[in-house]
Amino acid sequence: MARQKKPVHRVQMTEGKRSIIHQLLEEYDIQTAEDIQDALKDLLGGTIKEMMEAELDDHLGYQKSERSDNDDYRNGYKRKRVNSSFGSMEIDVPQDRKSTFEPQVVKKRQKDISDIDQKIISMYAKGMTTRQISETIEDIYGFETSEGFISDVTDKILPQIEDWQNRPLDNVYPILYIDAIHYSVRDNGVIRKLAAYVILGINTEGKKEVLTIHVGENESSKYWLSVLNELKNRGVKDILIICADGLTGIKEAIAAAFPKTEYQRCIVHQVRNTLKYVPDKDRKAFAADLKTIYQAADEKKALAALDRVTEKWTPKYPNSMKRWKDNWDAISPIFKFSAMVRKVIYTTNAIESLNSTYRKLNRQRSVFPSDTALLKALYLATFEATKKWTTTIRNWAQVYGELSIMYEGRLPE
Repeated sequence: MARQKKPVHRVQMTEGKRSIIHQLLEEYDIQTAEDIQDALKDLLGGTIKEMMEAELDDHLGYQKSERSDNDDYRNGYKRKRVNSSFGSMEIDVPQDRKSTFEPQVVKKRQKDISDIDQKIISMYAKGMTTRQISETIEDIYGFETSEGFISDVTDKILPQIEDWQNRPLDNVYPILYIDAIHYSVRDNGVIRKLAAYVILGINTEGKKEVLTIHVGENESSKYWLSVLNELKNRGVKDILIICADGLTGIKEAIAAAFPKTEYQRCIVHQVRNTLKYVPDKDRKAFAADLKTIYQAADEKKALAALDRVTEKWTPKYPNSMKRWKDNWDAISPIFKFSAMVRKVIYTTNAIESLNSTYRKLNRQRSVFPSDTALLKALYLATFEATKKWTTTIRNWAQVYGELSIMYEGRLPE
């Protein structure tokens, strides 16, 4: 679906506008675009002051020049510094003696009257640090914002993240992927490596959906059971296939939480782990031989290929194929499916595009100040990436049909 373009504002001149512009030119001796900016800033400040004067009139029940028996009355002005789209400026806020006046045009404690909050959050979503955002705001708008202020602004999305993490989910997900990306996070002055576990589902309509993100440190069956039980508590009753790398305890947790679910070891991770310590000179040939295993027509042929590859490469790389034999019970489920379904299960296209977005965060920031800061950045990056997810998985109708036959009665018709 084509992205809709934002409507372009078209200026329509009227006699009233021409009159205002002529007065503006005479009043401010405008010569440059910067002079226009300064003039608009001055006019904005004056307009805000007049609007607050009118608000105070309404609050007191009488205008400035009128007499009244009201025991509350005007009590001068208070200077207030605010940030606007035209830069930082000072405005005069009218006061009343009883301090009961609550201006609405610029509310008490409001320091910003532009849409800068959303701009800050957008920059944060793109992986910029609080310092980088602060410097950018100063460059563009001409006023300083502390790193603490930036953090306070982005903290406004924490309730939004909590709602997102607790939103109801579908009853059934045909396929679920679990993947991890590691980040450096500062904790009481010590830098630790934390894993961000992303759970991505393919729903019954064939569309991708990020179900949740967990920032954790220690993998265990107890940890994964709590994660999977959280999905159950949000409405998930059945998952056909969970595709994940060899996360500690994941197999046992799946068996406990979703006993009918098939655990499929991620083939791409399996290949990467095998080739990790193979020199460049042999990597291409080794990768080609591995393909004969996971692309075999059935499990019997795959086992024969496994023996051939093991016999060929073990003398040179003694432990290279050990994981294939050890993990065969979690690798072999894929051979019951057609090539089309296998591609959906073992390809990482569904999650790799998302991971590329997450990896940008690592390039932008070497260390996150806290696990909360990491979660905020991940959520915003997810939100940005998933806005483009409008299409279904390729050949989903055929894939769904095969899964429906394979797992009879577990998918909606």
